[in-house]
This record gives sequence, structure tokens and C-alpha cells, in this order.
Amino acid sequence: MAHNPQAPQGPDGQGHPDPAGSTQMFRAFVDEGTTRPGSRQAPAPASAGPRIGVIVGVVVVLVVLAGVAWLAFS
Repeated sequence: MAHNPQAPQGPDGQGHPDPAGSTQMFRAFVDEGTTRPGSRQAPAPASAGPRIGVIVGVVVVLVVLAGVAWLAFS
């Protein structure tokens, strides 16, 4: 990291780094997406949107292949 002479370099301003500050920031980053052991979250509702899109896509592909096969063999 670059040294910034205008920024305070520690809790006393004498250049002593604050290890607790960086540790707290790291823990906040790591724990950002996790839940705590005592907390309960409702499960996310299942979305039918992507499944319906996949089914419609497969049906369209099958119809197109059947049409191509029908044209090729007739």
C-alpha cells in the first residue's frame, strides 16, 4: 500500500498501526454473507421462472429439429 503522510498512521498518530482496525474490517468482509448461529432466516422461495424458461427452450429446440428433419427427409 502507498504511504499517505496526511492520514493518521495509528491511534496515537505516531506511525503505530492499529491491528484491531484491520482485523475488524477483515472479519466484516469475511462474515458479510454468512448468518450467525443463533439467527434464523426463512428459506428463499423457489422461483419457477428459470425452470419454465428452460422447458420452453427445450420444446422450441425439439420443434425446430423436428421441422428440419421433416424437410430433410421429405
